[in-house]
Amino acid sequence: MSKLNLLFFGPPGAGKGTIAKEVSKKYDIPHISTGDMLRDAVASGSELGKRVKSILDSGQLVSDEIMLDVIKDRLSKPDVEKGFILDGYPRTLPQAESLEKILKDMNNPITGIIYLEVDEETVVKRITSRRICPKCGKIYNIITLKPKVENKCDICGVDLIQRDDDKEDVVRDRYKVYMEKTYPVIEFYKKYNHFFTVNGSGTVEIVTKEVFNILEGIV
Repeated sequence: MSKLNLLFFGPPGAGKGTIAKEVSKKYDIPHISTGDMLRDAVASGSELGKRVKSILDSGQLVSDEIMLDVIKDRLSKPDVEKGFILDGYPRTLPQAESLEKILKDMNNPITGIIYLEVDEETVVKRITSRRICPKCGKIYNIITLKPKVENKCDICGVDLIQRDDDKEDVVRDRYKVYMEKTYPVIEFYKKYNHFFTVNGSGTVEIVTKEVFNILEGIV
C-alpha cells in the first residue's frame, strides 16, 4: 500500500477540514493543520517549542524558516507512518518550494494533492449562513444545519449570532486574498500527475465519496 502523504487546498468555506477529518478516520492518518502543529510544538516543551512560544507570546508571526522546522519535527513523529494530511500549508510559493525540499530530504514525498474547487458565490453563501451560539459555541448553518427553533441554540436556547468574520464583505475579502496569495501555489502543484481537482460545491457526502475514489486509486 502506498503512503498517503496528502496536501489539501481550497478557499475558505470549501470544506477542507470536514473532508480531511473523514479521510483521516478512513485511512488512519493524522489531519495536521498549521495551528495544530504550532500548539503541539509549544506543548512539547522542546527547544523549538520554546522558540515558537516566545514568538507567539510576543504577537509576531512565525517565520517560514521556523514553520519548516515545526513541520519537519511533526512529520518525524511515529503516527505519520501510513501518511498524513497537511491542511493550510503551504500558502505561498516560497513555502511550497521549501516544503518540497525538506520532504525530498526526508525521502517522504507528497503522493496526492486534493484541490477542492468552489466558486466565490458558493463560498459566500456557505459562510454567511453560519450561526454560532455565544454561550456554548455550537455552530449551525441556516441552510444545511438549522436549529430546531429558528435562531435559537438547541442546547442553550439563547439567540444565535453571526460572527463578524462570517459577514459577506469579510468573506469576499478573504476569498480575494486566497485567490491572490494561494492560487499560485495550486498552479505550482498542477504540474504533478497526482494533482486532483474536485468540485467542492456538492454535499459533504458527494465530495467525500469522490475524494475517497481518488485516494483508492493512489493506495
